Amino acid sequence: MFENKVAVVTGGARGIGRTIAEEFEKAGARVCIIDRISNGYYVGDLADPAVLEDFVRKVVADCGHLDYLINNAPPLMKGIDECSYEEFNCALRVGVTAPFYLAKLFAPHFAPGGAIVNISSSRDRMSQPQTESYTAAKGGISALTHALAVSLGGRVRVNAISPGWIDTSFTVYEGPDAVQQPAGRVGNPLDIANMVLYLCSDKAGFITGENICIDGGMTRQMVYHNDFGWTLRENGK
Repeated sequence: MFENKVAVVTGGARGIGRTIAEEFEKAGARVCIIDRISNGYYVGDLADPAVLEDFVRKVVADCGHLDYLINNAPPLMKGIDECSYEEFNCALRVGVTAPFYLAKLFAPHFAPGGAIVNISSSRDRMSQPQTESYTAAKGGISALTHALAVSLGGRVRVNAISPGWIDTSFTVYEGPDAVQQPAGRVGNPLDIANMVLYLCSDKAGFITGENICIDGGMTRQMVYHNDFGWTLRENGK
């Protein structure tokens, strides 16, 4: 399906990004990874605009064009009590500014039928305490998705995926961790990678500007104290 296609995956050296890269490679695509850890293609910090510019030059020189840009690299997660001004801005640079700048730099080089998939999070619509830097970045990339879809309309389709609980080690959970999710299990990276490849394929040719939440139904489940077996234990008591 993806023979002779070129896919860029940020944060592609581990976790969800690695699985996305592997699935593209299995389908015949050439994959260009940028990550802060060793990956065999490009090591660099997405928070640095000079790094992004150099990375784009390398991809264009090596491949001549781009078909798919997968903005997957996760931002720092720190909360209001401990997150500094500089750390918060760094999270936004990795989670929002880098996806924007990569889309801008690659825009002239997308082949016909090109697609961008941004990896957001179900935290773009719900939160736990002390997660402000990560949550703000994920909210930003979700909004950036529909803005880019309109600006790049007719040239590049742009969609987002918002994962819920994804265990990157493919651990199989039983008991409450699984039962609490309407799908009956915890997610794994293939749940996300399969949707990424679908959104990049011609089968998704009429889908753009969308944010698809893949969370086993967790964000659709209403929870009230003493209803349907749910009981709140405040502060673990």
